Amino acid sequence: MNFMQMFSKKQVVVGGLLSALMVSSAWATTAGGGVTGTEFQALFDMLVGWAEGYLGKALAIAAFVVGALIGFAKSTAMPALVGIVFAIVFGLGPTIINGMFAAVI
Repeated sequence: MNFMQMFSKKQVVVGGLLSALMVSSAWATTAGGGVTGTEFQALFDMLVGWAEGYLGKALAIAAFVVGALIGFAKSTAMPALVGIVFAIVFGLGPTIINGMFAAVI
């Protein structure tokens, strides 16, 4: 009996993906080896600055305005609410993510 006849293609794909996930997660846990990753501190600071600074505020306001215009055209408030959620995520997202990593590490 052929291997492909024993299992469906979906089972083979899911099994392969799970195997790859397990191998990569095992590699990731050992690859750190005490490295703090300070070489990425500048990139982190830049991205947080963008998200919490004027770029993040401009994107949040633009999302709300576009959502409000689409909502006005469709006579519904949902697109404007999505814009508000987008603004909240940009405003509080970096703080929440930092808090999660600080609590775990």
